[in-house]
Formats: sequence, C-alpha cells, structure tokens
Amino acid sequence: MNTEPRPVAAADRDREAAVHKALSQLSLPAKVALLAGADMWSLPANEDIGLGRLVMSDGPAGVRGEQWTPDDPSIAIPSPTALAATWDVDLARRVGRLLAQEARRKGAHVVLAPTVNLHRTPRGGRHFECYSEDPLLTGDIGAALVAGVQDGGVATTPKHFVANDSETDRFTVDVRLDDRTLRELYLAPFEAIVRKAGPWGLMASYNQVNGAGMTENSTLNNGVLRAEWGFDGVLVSDWTGARDTVRCALGGLDIAMPGPVTVYGEHLVTAVREGRVPEPTVDDLARRVLRLAARVGLLEGAPAAVPADRLPAAIDGEALAREVAERSFVLLRNEGGALPLARSARVALIGAAAVQARIGGGGSAQVFPTRVITPLDGLRAAGVEVTYALGADPLVHLAPVAVPLTALLQDAAGEVLATTVVPDGSVRWIGQLPGRVDFSELAAATLTGTLVPQGSGVHRFAVRGVGRFCLEVDGRVLFDDVLELDGDDPAAAFLAPPERVFAVELAAGRAVEISLGHTLPEASGVAGFGLVSFTLGHAAPTRTEEQLIEEAVEAARAAEVAVVIVGTTEEVESEGVDRADLALPGRQDDLVHRVAEANPNTVVVVNSGAPVLMPWRGSVAAVLLTWFPGQEAGHALADVLLGRTEPGGRLPTTWPAEAADTPVLRVEPHDGVLPYDEGLFVGYRAWQRGAAEPAYWFGHGLGYTEWAYEGLEVRRVEDPTDEDPYGTAAEVTVWVRNTGERPGRETVQIYLAHDGADPSRPDRHLAGFTTVEAAAGDRVAARTRIPLRAFQTWDTAAEGWRLRPGVYGVEAGRSAADRRLSVALDVPLHG
Repeated sequence: MNTEPRPVAAADRDREAAVHKALSQLSLPAKVALLAGADMWSLPANEDIGLGRLVMSDGPAGVRGEQWTPDDPSIAIPSPTALAATWDVDLARRVGRLLAQEARRKGAHVVLAPTVNLHRTPRGGRHFECYSEDPLLTGDIGAALVAGVQDGGVATTPKHFVANDSETDRFTVDVRLDDRTLRELYLAPFEAIVRKAGPWGLMASYNQVNGAGMTENSTLNNGVLRAEWGFDGVLVSDWTGARDTVRCALGGLDIAMPGPVTVYGEHLVTAVREGRVPEPTVDDLARRVLRLAARVGLLEGAPAAVPADRLPAAIDGEALAREVAERSFVLLRNEGGALPLARSARVALIGAAAVQARIGGGGSAQVFPTRVITPLDGLRAAGVEVTYALGADPLVHLAPVAVPLTALLQDAAGEVLATTVVPDGSVRWIGQLPGRVDFSELAAATLTGTLVPQGSGVHRFAVRGVGRFCLEVDGRVLFDDVLELDGDDPAAAFLAPPERVFAVELAAGRAVEISLGHTLPEASGVAGFGLVSFTLGHAAPTRTEEQLIEEAVEAARAAEVAVVIVGTTEEVESEGVDRADLALPGRQDDLVHRVAEANPNTVVVVNSGAPVLMPWRGSVAAVLLTWFPGQEAGHALADVLLGRTEPGGRLPTTWPAEAADTPVLRVEPHDGVLPYDEGLFVGYRAWQRGAAEPAYWFGHGLGYTEWAYEGLEVRRVEDPTDEDPYGTAAEVTVWVRNTGERPGRETVQIYLAHDGADPSRPDRHLAGFTTVEAAAGDRVAARTRIPLRAFQTWDTAAEGWRLRPGVYGVEAGRSAADRRLSVALDVPLHG
C-alpha cells in the first residue's frame, strides 16, 4: 500500500528531489540499512549518498543527548503536566525552541517528545509526562511545543501513538475501545498536532489497540495517520517495540529502534526477496527516513528545513525554566490571603523535598541538570529567615550514597577498560558508555570510594539493580549474590529494580572504604537494551519517625509561618509502573495534620506530577501545587511565595477528594485486555455526571488578585470549511476586569454545552482558551475561537466526522465547574 502523500509546498521541491535522487542510488540492503538503529540512539550514515549519522535523544523535560552523565548536563525544565498547567501555547513554543537549542548543543537531530497520551486515570505512572485529561488542551500545547522544536531545525516524535495511557503490561496490553472514543479522545491530540504543526516524526507505542500492535497497525498508521491526516514524517518504534519483520514493514513502521539487533536488517531483505514484503513498501519507508535526514540538514544537496541563518535567537535556559515553573504553579487554596508571604516572616520549612528537590519524574524524562536550586536554597537566597526540619521521609528505598565514587568499567577478564567519576552511588549509562567503551566488551563495573560517617550507630547500605553484586563496607563483604528481575519489561532494571538492604555499625568521623562490584547479566533485557543501571544506597542513623515529626511540630510552633513540602517519590511516580494508590507515601499526611494543629498559618506545597489525596486540605491556610518544577524549583518557589510573581497555573486535570470517587481507576489488564468501558467519560467529562464532587476541578486555580467576568460575545463564522476541522467556526470575546489590588494574569476558558438530547455526549467540553494580563482595575478583552471540530462527533456507521447541529451553550469561566457567563449559539446543519 503506497500511502506516500504528494509534496505540495514549492519550498520542499528541492528537498524532495534530493531525497528521490538519494533513494534511486541505493540497493535493497542499503535502503533497509536506513530503517533501524545502528546503536542505541542513532541511524547509520551512508557516505555514498552524502547521508550523515542521525541522532535521537529522550527529551520530554530536557534533552539528554547520547550520554546520560553529569559530565554533560542538560537544562531540566518542569514536567509536561507543569507546562500544560500554564495553558499558554506561546510559552510552550518557547520551551520547544529551548529543547531544540539543547538538542543542537548535544548533537541530537530528533527529540523524542512530546508525550501526548491522556490522563485517563491518575493512577497512570507516566501521568507527569503527559499534559492533560483533555484532548484539546493536550493537542494545543503539544502542537506549540512541536512547532517550537522544529523552529530550531530539530525533529520531534509526539508519542506514544496511541492509547498508551498506563504502564501495567505496557509491552503487551491490548487496549479495547470503540471507534468514537478512539477518535474523539485518544487520537484527537495526535490529529491536532499533525494537522497544526506538521511533526517530522511520530513514535508508535508498545501496546495493541483492538487486537493490533501499534508498530504493526496498518489501519491506524497507513490509513488514519498518513492517508487521512497527511502525515509525511517517520514513524519510529518505542525502544524494542518492533517485533515482527513483515507486519512492521506492512504496518508502516519506518524505523525500528534500537540497534544493531533488529527485526529489520537482513530479515527485511530476505522478506523482500521472498516476496513477503513488496520492495515499493521498503522504498516508502526509506524515503521518509531520507526526508527526515534532509529536513534536519543531514542529506547532501537537500536544503535543511531551517537554514542556520534562520534559527531562533539564543535562549537563557535557566531563566526560561524558572519562568515556566512560576507560571505553572497552581494555587489551590488561599484562606485569608495567607499568600503571598511577607519577606520578614520567620518560616519553618519542613519536608524531605525541601532539601532533596523532586525536580522531575522517573524514566525517559530524567536528565542530569546543570544545577538544582532546592526550596531551602531558594528561600535563603531570597533573604527569608528559615529554619528547617525533615518531618517525615517518604522514601521507601535508600537514597544513593552522597559521596563521589570512582567507577571502573571492566571486561570479562577483569581488565579495566575505562574509569570515570560518578557524583553519587547511582549509575545510569544508556546507549553510550564512559570512555566510549563498547557494550559488547563490558562485563562488569565496580564503584569504589570513601565514606566519612556523619553519625555513630547503625548505617544502612543498599544494593539496587539486576545481576550479580558484591557489596563490601569497611573490609566486610555484606552481599555477594544475584538480584533477579521480576517481569519482562527490559526497562524495569532501570525503572523498578529489586533492592537488598544491610546494616553496619559505624563510628562518626572514621573514614571507611566502600565498594560495589556488578557483573552484568549475560543474557537479559538489560544487556540487549544497551543499558547499565544500578545503585549503591546509604542511610545514616536517624531519629524515629515520631521524633522527626515532633521536631517539625516544634519548629512550626516557633515560627510565624510553616511551609510544609510534601510529594511523591520516584518509587511512586515513574515510567514503567503504575501507581498503587493516590495517597502521599510515608507519614506525610500525619506530618501536615500535626503541623497545622501547631501553627494555623501553614502553607502546604505539593511536589507531585499527578493528583494526590489531600485529607488535610480544609485545615491549612494555603495549598500550592508545584508539579515537578525543574532545576530552578527553589528560585521559582521563593518568587511565588513572596509574591514577586503570581502563581499562574490552572489544573490540566481534575483532582479527586477520594480515590473511590475517581471515574477511572483501573489500569490492570485481564487476560491481556484493558477495556476502556468508560468511553468518552474521562476526567471532568465524567465528574460532571457523577454524584461526588472532586477536590479541585479541571481548570481551577487561584491567583493573587480577583477577576470579574463582565461580558461575552460570540460570532458564528459562516460556512466553515469541512476540509479544515481546526478552522474557526465561532469567534469568542470575553471581557474580564482585574478587581484586585495588583496586576494579574487570567486564563479564560470556553466550554461548549450541548442541549442534552444525546446522552452519549458529555454535558460539555473545553472548546477554547486564552490567557490575558491586566493591571489592577483594568478591563481587558480575552479573544479566542472555537474550531469546527468542537461541533463534530465521530459517526461510526458512516466512518466519518459529522457536524452536530443544534443550540449550544457557549460558557466562559475559570474552571469546568466555575462558568461565569453563557450565551446560546445556534449551529445549523449547513453554514
């Protein structure tokens, strides 16, 4: 099936001609060589046609590059949920340009981002890496980020196409859903991004959809994505997601990653020669790969999509990371104007995350930051008088030993191939090893160093990883055995490995030598994945949990304000594993209750990427949600707490009061199948019809000023063209006034309510949004538009989109539940 769309832009003609010329010069094996990784992160060069080596990099919250090492740090931006909480497409585009700048600096041509799966359930382990429960907000933020990255001449791969909305059995799960739900919810963000931003790539997910694996799904890949939407970019597998040579090739998978072991290569050459795959199909795949190379400037004779002299101006990454964090923080509660704080306030800062900032989620989104400003750092730098107390440690696993260690890379004979220094007890080498050591040579790695105990008593040491380990502390061998992986996810060795803990009596101040030797598994997903990941953990003697909480209570009682930072951990929110529940880990809820009893002026800062339960929310003065705020966390927090900037965020997903009230909780397949039986009723669309109220609705967020909604005008655009579903069907103007005493920013949300005649439709859905700024007392017009698609639904019988005529309520407000103004709009069947 030749699904190749015809290029129409005159500016593309030279590039397409160069692609055609290069393709015509290639033999079948040479064409096939373009279709799979040469290693973990790159596609091979071909000097005969002037094709350069093409490098890909993880990048949802910072561009990692080929080496994941502190020697080559990255700007760590706030998590995608934080970016979506800004509701600002212009800001998202600037973030995209920063990612492109970082990619160019690191020699990467493709950023594996953004993640645009939906927040179907708050139990999804990768919730923090996605944008929203709403497809329109997700699609608009995603399209803006893609456009920004590609402004910088770097490709993107919006992911994971499609219905990869949870992590349990993600390699094999078969997601079952009806066509209408698939079209109106889960495909919708991808369609918006393809049609609006024209991404140069897309990533196929691991899972199946209605019985067909997504790396092999010709109906969705060749039919919907290419023939219907006009996508002309590459489709790359998620890593190790390509499993069958013939089905992947016929299913439209252009690139199988990683390499060099792949289902393509010689297997695909054989399949063509045996007549199981037509050679024109291989030509289609290779053409798209060459087009990608041409767009990023790697094919001789082909003009890059963005010439060097048209690249965006340089961006201050640290400043932008700080701005995004500030703009993303959501003020959920602020009783009696508890915030902002006076600069002179005496503050008790409480919580583990105050000094060990959780700046990002676990998995593909992790990078080594250029620096980390903790909340304690930020408040002290702002001149605030701060006392600190731990209060409650939410970690289940021991943190990496906090001393620099020497890492020895060894071959099977024990010979040292290279040495490097790691900043703590964690080793994360993916795709490329220190010293350019080849993975085929590496058999073992050993960490050695010196620890000077800060306290006398029982110290705990942990081994975390997969394979054989030998742990030695102060001349004693504590462990010499094998840790085995539970399950078949090859990334689990990195995301959720097993751990063993050992106790040793040590004296304060007496230096001891520590060593952890690791023999890599001979045949496992770890070795095949090109990944080395293990941790030497450590915990010094400490007080009991009750003593720690009591110390925090005393600090709060002695202060004017208590700021308690609570949150999730990497053990709770991470790629590769879904959340067991929505509660804060450890005794953090107890901590907040006790501190609030001691000091009614308690501000709780929630450091999580996804909803958590907050049973204390009604008994504290203020609740501020900071998501995973990136490397400038502390500076941003100080700016917002002190009122230098306003918390500008609005919730991109609904937060439940009780887990049992949540419309969708199930993430576990049964017999390999996960049914989306809830259909269209996800997030606020479901909460609107439920008996229970959430804690905080989609779109909710306070600021440091107040807003009055004073007028709403809607103008229907006559005869919107069916050829552009994202063209304007109605123009909306909302007049809002800043009635407070300081400047502010408001996010004006437009919801479309139908007449209720069709019970299969949600009561209302987000149809547009915009942000405005105004000085105290000023009135401003917030203008946005409603796209034609907002008035359409998928007609399964006709296999197409259908305009739904009728009288709609166009509602303007501050959240899905706080709608201030409404006007009726009559939408006829034609024009």
